[in-house]
Amino acid sequence: MTSPGAAQQQAAGFSAYAEGFRALGERSDHSVPVWTKGLRNHAWNRFTALGFPTARRGNETWKYTNVRPIASARFDVPLDLVPEDALDPAVLRLAAPWHDSWVNMVFVDGVFSAVLSNTGKATGDLQAASLSRCLATNGTLIQKHLGRYASVDDDGFTALNTAFLHDGAYVRIPAGQVGPDVLNLIYVATHTSQPRAGFPRTLILAGRNSQVIINESYVSTGQGESLTESFTNAVTEIVLEEGAQVKHHRLLRESPRGYHVGTTRVSQARDSRFTSTSCAFGMALARHDIQVVLNEPGSSCELNGLYLTTGRQHMDNLINIDHASPHTSSDLFYKGVLDGRSKAIFGGTVLVRKDSQKVTARQTDKNLLLSKDAEVDSKPSLLIYADDVQCGHGATAGHIDPEALFYLRSRGLDTETASRFLVHAFAGEIIDTVGLEPLRDHINQAFVEALPMAAHDSPAFDPKGNR
Repeated sequence: MTSPGAAQQQAAGFSAYAEGFRALGERSDHSVPVWTKGLRNHAWNRFTALGFPTARRGNETWKYTNVRPIASARFDVPLDLVPEDALDPAVLRLAAPWHDSWVNMVFVDGVFSAVLSNTGKATGDLQAASLSRCLATNGTLIQKHLGRYASVDDDGFTALNTAFLHDGAYVRIPAGQVGPDVLNLIYVATHTSQPRAGFPRTLILAGRNSQVIINESYVSTGQGESLTESFTNAVTEIVLEEGAQVKHHRLLRESPRGYHVGTTRVSQARDSRFTSTSCAFGMALARHDIQVVLNEPGSSCELNGLYLTTGRQHMDNLINIDHASPHTSSDLFYKGVLDGRSKAIFGGTVLVRKDSQKVTARQTDKNLLLSKDAEVDSKPSLLIYADDVQCGHGATAGHIDPEALFYLRSRGLDTETASRFLVHAFAGEIIDTVGLEPLRDHINQAFVEALPMAAHDSPAFDPKGNR
C-alpha cells in the first residue's frame, strides 16, 4: 500500500521542497556544524515518510482541518534574504508591534535582517541573535536543546521545518537576569509573483531565576485580493530552567490568502512560570499546536487565547498541557469570535500523569457566533491518572445576548455600533491579559480592524432574539 508520504511526493508542491532542500545541502557553508546537517537530513527523511497529514482516517489531531490546499500547492523556498529596500520600515512598524525601547529582531521569510532590526537595546548578558550565526559559537548549548522538544518523528510539518533549518531567532537569558528587556521577534512573509514558503525557527532558553517578556509576531507584506498565497511553517521551542518566568505573546496577522501552521513546545523546570497570550486574526487557514510540559514540582502555566474568523477562514487551536509532576498548576482560557461561514476548532487536553498529585488545572473555551453559518468544534478534555487533584473544564458557544443589545440600543446606539461594543467587550477579557501597553494597544487595534463591518445583518443580531 502506498504510504501517505509517497503519495504526496507525486504532488507538484513536493518537487519545490525537494529542490529547496537540495539547494540548501549544496551550500558550501563551513560554519554549519555537522550535527546540524545530520538533523536536517533526518528530518527530511521523516517528512518524505510522513508527508502532510491529509488522511481522513486514523488522523485524529487533524480531524477537523483539511490541509490539502497546502499539500497540493507549489511554494518556492527562498533561502536568501529579500533585499532590504524591498521592505519599508515604516510599513513594517504599522503591521507589527514595535517600540524603540524593545530589542527588535526582524526575519524576512525566516531569514534575519540586521538592517531592519534593532538589537542594540539588549542589557546585561542577554543574547538575542540570528540562529545561523550562533550555531558556530554556541553550538554545544544549541545542540543540547534544538529539536529536542519539537519532535520530527511523528509530525510532517515539524519535520519539514527542521529539514529547512538554516536561520531563525536564538535567545538566551542568563541565570538571574531580570528584565528590563522586551524581546520583539517579527517574522515577515513576503509576497511575490510566485507563492513562497517560510520556515521560521525560534529557540528560547530562560536561565535559572531569570525573567523576560517575549513577543512573537507573524505578519505579511502587501494588501488586497491580488496577493499570492503564502505558507508559513513555524516552530518555536522554549525552555524554562528552575525559577524562570517567561511572559510570551504570540500574534498571528498574516494575509487573508496565507496558510500558517505553527508549533510551540514549552518545557518547564521546578518553580518556573510560563504565561502566554496568543491572538490570531485574518488567515485563510491557520493552526497553532502548543504543548507545555510541567516537568517538576512548583511549575505553572497560564495560556490565554483570542481568535477571530470571518468569511470562509479556518482557525485550529490544539493545546496540550502535560502535568508530568505533582504540585503543578495550569489555567487555559481561550475565546473565539466567528462570522460568515468561517470555522474554528479548539482542542484542549490536560494530562495529569500517574502519581502527579496536588495538581490544579482549569480549561475554558468560549465562542461568540456572529452568523448562523459560522461553526466551532470545541473539544476540551481531561485525562487524569491521579486522585488528589482539582481539575475542571468547560466550553460554550452562543450569539450576542439580545437583552444586552436591546439595552445599548435603548441608550441611542445603532445596531452595528452596539454589536461591536459587545463583541469588543467579549474579546477584551483576553486582550487585557497583555500587560505590555504598546503591544496591548496594537492587538486591540488589530482586533477592531478585523471585525466585520456588516455583522448586524446576521440573525444573530436580531434585537428581539429571533432566529
